[in-house]
Amino acid sequence: MTSTQIAERTFSFELFPPKTDHGAAKLRDTVSTLNARHPAFFSVTYGAGGSTQSNTFATVDWIKSQGIEVAPHLSCIGSKRSEIVDIMSRYASQAIRRIVALRGDLPSGAGAGSMGELNHANELVALVRDQFREAFHIEVAAYPEMHPQALSFERDLDNFKRKVDAGADSAITQYFYNADAYEHFSDACVRRGIDIPIVPGVMPITNFSNLVRFSDACGAEIPRWLRKRLEGYGDDVAAIRALGTEAVSKMCQRLLDMGAPGLHFYTMNQADPTLAIWDNLGLGGPL
Repeated sequence: MTSTQIAERTFSFELFPPKTDHGAAKLRDTVSTLNARHPAFFSVTYGAGGSTQSNTFATVDWIKSQGIEVAPHLSCIGSKRSEIVDIMSRYASQAIRRIVALRGDLPSGAGAGSMGELNHANELVALVRDQFREAFHIEVAAYPEMHPQALSFERDLDNFKRKVDAGADSAITQYFYNADAYEHFSDACVRRGIDIPIVPGVMPITNFSNLVRFSDACGAEIPRWLRKRLEGYGDDVAAIRALGTEAVSKMCQRLLDMGAPGLHFYTMNQADPTLAIWDNLGLGGPL
């Protein structure tokens, strides 16, 4: 891969808002380490129903204060239109120019009456476009292995196209470990006339039990060969990480070789697992 090809692609990192002073200190160290690799941006997650809103704001504010590009997540479920416009106005005043627009989930125990005024991500995208025109680059979610609540692959693709038609600029996928799934999804998008960049989401493997729990919840398939080998290592954390780094690095290289427009790493606020993959791919070090 040439340096020009690398420059044309978008490499980015996702963080979640810390809940403790120790977590905040760790996040600052992680951002400093990862920012030395010159990503396009850091995204910051937003809890179910906006449950981490204040922590999200604090994290976004700090990253922006460091002169680093940041893309806050914004979910619409459980929110009023006016609340979303207020949040977007806050970001616009900070010269934040990229957001990740999501439907999101209601907090555990919330009833149907808490749904809010917007129920789907395409409605959120349309609202941001209507109120702020081209002020923001809008990222949306994509699901190569299908959203866990979707009735069929075609219906899920319909939902994705509605977000694109509403004004999404690019997409970041749910993580996966099967490059064929991304290729099939990308081909299906082309047939539907969807031509925005779809950046693969990448989850480093550091803990087998956590991986299984996350994957079962979000519908991400762990290939049988990989699942069995990881399971066989038991509590051998070093072996799990070594195999995980090797498997994910090879998948990422294949994705880039097939023309993926970049990679978005779900860092879980840890620098080392992501950098191990980054370095394997030869994406470049700090200046």
